[in-house]
Amino acid sequence: MTCARIAEQMKGRDIVVREVAGILRIADYFVIVTGGSRRQLRAIAEEIDRRVRAEGEKGGRIEGLASEWWTLLDFDTVVVHLFSAEARAHYDLELLWADAPVLEWEKAGARSASAS
Repeated sequence: MTCARIAEQMKGRDIVVREVAGILRIADYFVIVTGGSRRQLRAIAEEIDRRVRAEGEKGGRIEGLASEWWTLLDFDTVVVHLFSAEARAHYDLELLWADAPVLEWEKAGARSASAS
């Protein structure tokens, strides 16, 4: 949820969180985000990495940081996919992992913000 909220703050679009734990062994959650440019994708990736590390999590692996298509952050249990609009349509992870439940991350964020 934290990664999705950071991506939203950085103006990422069409953010989806899927729980893939029952389907995949490589992660529990996928966070899928669309960015408008290579520069924005890089900024979102760097901010997520910086803030997740600041919360005490081990830094994840980042692949494709200079890519205009797809940047991936792997924090073991959470994998963040940052796509250009064209790459997101091409790879269509939502269709590929359609069996994975979509989590209501925006509502979860609103509940935790109102509880503080």
